[in-house]
Amino acid sequence: MHELSLALEVCRIAESRLGGTSPGRLRRVGIEVGSEANIEVANFEFCLEALLGAPPFAGASPSISRCPGADLRLAFLEVDDDGPDD
Repeated sequence: MHELSLALEVCRIAESRLGGTSPGRLRRVGIEVGSEANIEVANFEFCLEALLGAPPFAGASPSISRCPGADLRLAFLEVDDDGPDD
């Protein structure tokens, strides 16, 4: 079940990128999963949902898209800055 360790690493990277200075909260994590990456996407998404539902993320959701190749990429972090919508 390497999907759990991959999900933990995605969360670790997100937490380090946001740091303690983020002005808002994480809303969505975009991940690209290669079709040849040997990742069970449904299991990976389940693990991410469980981890992102707990502090310090408090309800962020994963957005997983498939792509060709064997890569796994953190594509984006969507943060709500609690400011007025533009």
